[in-house]
Amino acid sequence: EVIKPGNRVETDKLPSDVRDRAMAAVDSFGRRVTIGDVSSRAGLKLNEAEKALQAIAADTGGFLEVSDEGDVLYVFPKDYRTKLVAKSFRMKLEPWLEKSKAAAEYVIRVSFGTSLIVSIVLVYTTIIALLSSRSEEDNRGRRGRSYDSGFTFFLRPSDLFWYWDPYYYRKQQIRADEMNFVESVFSFVFGDGDPNQGIEEERWKLIGQYIASNGGVVTAEELAPYLDVLTTEETEDESYILPVLLRFDGHPEVDDKGNILYRFPSLQRTASSQWGRRKEYVGKRWAEWVGGVENFFKEKKWLFSKTKNSEKAMVIGLGGLNLFGVIILSTMLKNVTVMPGGFISFVSDIFPLLQIYAGSFFAIPLFRWFLLSKTNAEIEKRNRAREQRARALEMPDLSLKQKLLSARDMAQRTFIGSDRIVYSTERDLSDQDYEARDWDRKFREI
Repeated sequence: EVIKPGNRVETDKLPSDVRDRAMAAVDSFGRRVTIGDVSSRAGLKLNEAEKALQAIAADTGGFLEVSDEGDVLYVFPKDYRTKLVAKSFRMKLEPWLEKSKAAAEYVIRVSFGTSLIVSIVLVYTTIIALLSSRSEEDNRGRRGRSYDSGFTFFLRPSDLFWYWDPYYYRKQQIRADEMNFVESVFSFVFGDGDPNQGIEEERWKLIGQYIASNGGVVTAEELAPYLDVLTTEETEDESYILPVLLRFDGHPEVDDKGNILYRFPSLQRTASSQWGRRKEYVGKRWAEWVGGVENFFKEKKWLFSKTKNSEKAMVIGLGGLNLFGVIILSTMLKNVTVMPGGFISFVSDIFPLLQIYAGSFFAIPLFRWFLLSKTNAEIEKRNRAREQRARALEMPDLSLKQKLLSARDMAQRTFIGSDRIVYSTERDLSDQDYEARDWDRKFREI
């Protein structure tokens, strides 16, 4: 059966993060928003915000309102999220996919830690078996016949996985900073992931909210604490502001004193009435205000591992024990003239894997340590530069203060209330057309 256009779920075409950020912004504004509201609050590009609003409105029965100046507002019903989930198979599936992904990541982490225990057991059991075989050979006077170690190795899977925690996810919600031992093995070798994952989204949210909270007109110096501006030369030409202009559809303007300011018209039109001029917050109180936005963008440093020192010492000790055992076993296997069958033969076959595991157990962390040292130094440099830009705004010199005041003078935040709506897709077009003509007639009589 051919799917008709009207049956398509438009929201499914959106990237999940764009959809979720747009919906969070819609909720924060009480489900009545302009494109600029969503763009500034969610940190989305204007065209991304527009597409997201159109798709969500199409799927949830949202409607449009048009003001007397041509501004378009999107209005959503209270149960729009419920309607969207009921209509979108993708949104029903996403929670299960997220749980499956989290479970798979947990299994990988635990499996790597489990491999350390397995490796130690295999290596030292084989060493004991070889020593036992040599002792038996000596006792039998080396009669030259092939031998079997006579060693029986039996290990139940439950013996290896007794420390797997079946209530891991529940405990993680209660105590997010703790991890069990086998997880700490993975953490020591590979780390715990990027601490700044998704932080670029947060950066654009901060920038969008700052611009909107200042009436859509800002200086380059005000945005520098949120961008990567390291040198004085970069600050002088203000080219670092271009990505912000492109994202939020801004343009430069020159005031009567020759200062270059940046206006963002789309962020000056809002469905929210919570805004007021704040010229008095230029200078000392800037750090206490900035519209509730962080006064500079700060990246997190990478941690080598989140494991506790005691757990880290245990991991290093067991890793060293395993490496030592692999070295000893390697020497012993080279001296074996006739390879026994059974368990020892099995270990001999997989021994290259045991060597790789034992060697990488320390080689990977060593490489990460050097890499993280360099990465954290660069992060610290960027954070320090942004903090310095923020401090310059706390105590601006005379020229910067005049520039900031000029931006506040040019700031404009237009609230689009219900009284300014001249057309809505929720109501019949002929009724609205009649009301518009009646309003125009009364206006002319006045």
